[in-house]
Amino acid sequence: MPCLLLILGLAFPRLVLLLLFFFTDFLSRAYHGLLLPLLGFIFLPLTTLIYAWIVNSGAPVSGFYLVAIVICVVADLGLIGHGATRRG
Repeated sequence: MPCLLLILGLAFPRLVLLLLFFFTDFLSRAYHGLLLPLLGFIFLPLTTLIYAWIVNSGAPVSGFYLVAIVICVVADLGLIGHGATRRG
């Protein structure tokens, strides 16, 4: 089951963010407000999910977890950039 959730989160991060926002308090425990999750939903959805997972697991944002965040930022920006090159 966790592998299925991971695949769903990688394939459809915005859908997972919406489901977490409406049906759990997962995002509200990681972010204290609505602005950052909303900006994350628009610009960096995968990074928003990973950061919320790290904060909810109680781990510090350093070491392996910091590398995971950097990889997610690069993946999110790569997905954005890929769409721009396809249009042109």
